[in-house]
Amino acid sequence: MSQSVSPPPSPQRTRTNGMTRFVTLRTVFALILREMTTTYGRSPGGYVWAIIQPVAIIALLAAVFSYALRAPSLGTSFLLFYATGILPLRLFQDLSGSIGGAIQANRALMSYPRVTFVDVILARAILSVLTQVMVNVVVLAGIFWIDGIRTSLDFTPILQAYGICVALAVGVGVLNCYLTFAFPVWKTVWGIVTKPLLLVSGVFYIFEDVPSAAQQILWFNPLIHITGLARQGFYGAYHPGYINLLFVASFAIVPLFFGVLLLSRFNKDALFK
Repeated sequence: MSQSVSPPPSPQRTRTNGMTRFVTLRTVFALILREMTTTYGRSPGGYVWAIIQPVAIIALLAAVFSYALRAPSLGTSFLLFYATGILPLRLFQDLSGSIGGAIQANRALMSYPRVTFVDVILARAILSVLTQVMVNVVVLAGIFWIDGIRTSLDFTPILQAYGICVALAVGVGVLNCYLTFAFPVWKTVWGIVTKPLLLVSGVFYIFEDVPSAAQQILWFNPLIHITGLARQGFYGAYHPGYINLLFVASFAIVPLFFGVLLLSRFNKDALFK
């Protein structure tokens, strides 16, 4: 009994797939360079401003609360405590906002057949993540130097927190990317809905400091899980028991699934709006 043997893939098909991947990478790289110029300008001043913004917020919070409180909820450095809350939040806001406006900002480029919605989203995501990583490293290194902090960091929860924060921002951003061009008013609605995030994401406090009634509400904010996990890596004695990464991951996966599904079906509609 003879068995059928599937023919090996043709060299032409292999070369075509390789060329497609090369073109995609080249397109994404070109879009990243364009985004760098339009977002931060051609001089280093744009990146300096990206660092100054969180530094100003952290310094203001530290100055105000140091007069009202003897010590922060964790440790002795007000700068470090508020930095470990504000930096993950800014990562989420910057990344999700950048992805959310990707199609609106690159509508003209998407008229070219080689530029897809995946390319523009990927370019913005890569640039935003790299920028925020740079900002986090510079700001935290500066705080450690200014306050003379000597402590051993646990990088496992820190990397977990920042990794799940990126996933959450990408998922929310991709869904918002569709909603923003499909319903232009959504950008305003989203801005209003997310205004209180600074107050409810554990930036000024730790989860254990608030009353149990408030804890039952705040627990459903995925960002408070992220700030708590990040602080666990900076404060060795802090072990938050409320964190549920599966819950946070669901807030990343579900919007990402529906966002990709809707963009795959309707992304070309953005060219005619």
